[in-house]
Amino acid sequence: MTYVVTENCIKCKYTDCVEVCPVDCFYDGENMLVIHPDECIDCGVCVPECPAEAIFSDVDAEATPAMLELNAKYSEQWPNITQKRGPLPDADELNGTYGKEADFSPGSGPGD
Repeated sequence: MTYVVTENCIKCKYTDCVEVCPVDCFYDGENMLVIHPDECIDCGVCVPECPAEAIFSDVDAEATPAMLELNAKYSEQWPNITQKRGPLPDADELNGTYGKEADFSPGSGPGD
């Protein structure tokens, strides 16, 4: 099992989760984070740290096949992130809105 960053992270990108991850399995995209499924140890410490409530176990309904695939693909391409940074400018306004999957950017973030 693994944890998955889901749609609500898109255009929010809070990074509270990366500071608590004991195995540094978060990767930095332009407008969201992803978790590397082969590096995640299924500890769950990131879940309560996410202000967007965007992290779920891969067995939860919110962890759709599309989000599982997105996390796996982009964790291989984006740089690792281990340090907390501020969220995206409209994060608080967009937190909890649906239909953000269309706003996903495949571009990478700066990483650490």
